[in-house]
Amino acid sequence: MSTMFRSLSSYNYRVWFIGALVSNAGQWMQSTAQNWVVLTVLTDNDAGAVGITMALQFAPPLLLVAVTGWVADRFDRRKLLLLTQCLLALLGLAIGVLLLTGLMTLPLMYVFAAALGVVAAFDNPARQALVSDLVGRENMSNAVALNAASFNMARMVGPALAGIMIVAVGTGWVFLINAGTFVAMIIALLMIRTSELTPRPLTTDKNRLSEGFRYVAGRSDLLMVFAMVFIVGAFGLNFPILASTMALEFGQGADGFGLLNSALAVGSLAGALLSARRAEARVRVIIWSIGLFAVTALVSAFMPSYWLYAATLTFTGFATVTMFTTANGVVQTTTAPALRGRVLALYLAVVMGGTPVGAPIVGWVAAQWGPRVAILVGAVAAAIAFCGGMLWLSSTGRLTRVEGRRFVLAVEGTRPLPIITPEEFSDGLAASTPVPLPERLGARARRAVRKKDTLLSKANELG
Repeated sequence: MSTMFRSLSSYNYRVWFIGALVSNAGQWMQSTAQNWVVLTVLTDNDAGAVGITMALQFAPPLLLVAVTGWVADRFDRRKLLLLTQCLLALLGLAIGVLLLTGLMTLPLMYVFAAALGVVAAFDNPARQALVSDLVGRENMSNAVALNAASFNMARMVGPALAGIMIVAVGTGWVFLINAGTFVAMIIALLMIRTSELTPRPLTTDKNRLSEGFRYVAGRSDLLMVFAMVFIVGAFGLNFPILASTMALEFGQGADGFGLLNSALAVGSLAGALLSARRAEARVRVIIWSIGLFAVTALVSAFMPSYWLYAATLTFTGFATVTMFTTANGVVQTTTAPALRGRVLALYLAVVMGGTPVGAPIVGWVAAQWGPRVAILVGAVAAAIAFCGGMLWLSSTGRLTRVEGRRFVLAVEGTRPLPIITPEEFSDGLAASTPVPLPERLGARARRAVRKKDTLLSKANELG
C-alpha cells in the first residue's frame, strides 16, 4: 500500500474510516441545514444569530475541558464513543421532528445547539485519541491526515446535498437523514477488534486537567501551536457565517451556499492528502499554512463574482486543513500516551473555544459592514498569528540565514526531543541513563553510587 494510505492496512482503521466517512457526510448536511435555518427561517438574514448559535455549540468543549480529556484518558474510548454517537443521533432526530412539525423556534434551536456542543465536548477528544489506539504511534501522523481527508471528502458531498435537499424537501429531512448516518459509525465501533487495539496506560490521576496544563506549559512548541490555532480559529474560521452571507450577497440560495462549502472542501481534501504523504508533522508547516491562509482570505474578500469567490475558497480550504491536520499531528505524536487525551482536550478546547469568542464578533461585523469586512478581520488575525510564529522560530534559533545567501532563510527541525513512553522503556535504557545526584548527598553515599555505576558498566561490557 502507498505511503499516503498506509494506515488503511490496519483492519480496525479501515472499519473506522468507512464509518466516519458516512457519519461525517451526515454531520456536514446537518451543519449546513442548521445555519441556513437560523439565517433564513428563524430570523430575517441575521448573521449575528448564526454567530450566537455557533458560540453556544462550540462553548461547551472549552467550559468542560477540565472533565472531557480526563474521561478520554480514564475510560474505554470505544464504549464512550458508542454512547456519544447515540446521543448525537437522538438530538438530530429531535431537531428534524420539530422542524417538520413547525414547532422549532430560535430559543429552542439555541438550546439544541448547546446540547450538541456538550455531547461533542466528550466525543471529540475520545474520537481523536482513539486514532492512536487503532494504528499505533508509527502511523499516527498518517492516520490523523487520513481522518482529515475523510472529514473533507464528506465536506465535499454533505453541504451540496444539504443545499439540494433544502430546496427540494425542506430542512427537517436533512436532520433526519443525519440521524440515520450515525448508524454507520455505531456499526463500525462494534466491528472494531478490541484485541488488536494498541495497549495504553489508563490514568488514575485525580488532578484531571492539571497534569495536562503542566505538561503543555513546559512545551514552548505546543504553547505556540495552541496560540496560533486559537487566533485563526476565533476570527478566521467562521465559514458558516461568511459563506452564508456571501451567498446572499451574490444572490444565491441554499444550493449556492452548499456549493461554497463544497468548494472549500475540495481544497481541504487536497490539503489533507498532501499532509498524509508527510512522514512527520512539523510546526514550521503550521506557520507557513497560516501565512497562506492570510493571503487567500485577503484575496477572497475582493472577489467580484460568485464563481471567483468559490475558486478562492479552494485555496483557503487547502491552507486551513494543512494547518489543523499538522497541528493535530504535532500534538498527538509528541505527547506522552498517558496524557494524550487531556492534551488533546486542551487542544480541541482551544480550537473550538475560539469560536464562542470570535463568531459573535465576526457575525456582528458582517451584519454591520458586510461579509467582506468580516473576511478581512480573519485575514488580519491570520497575519498576526503568522508573525507570532515567525518570531517564535527566530527566538528559538530555528530560523537562520543561509550562509552565503543574503535573502535566503532556513528553518531547522521544530520537533521536540523524542518522548520515552512506557512501551519504549527497557533495563538497558535505565542502566545507561545518568541520574543527577542531589548536592546534599553525603560523600560516602556518593562514592557508593559511583561504584555501583562502574560495576554496571563493566557488567554491560562483559555481557
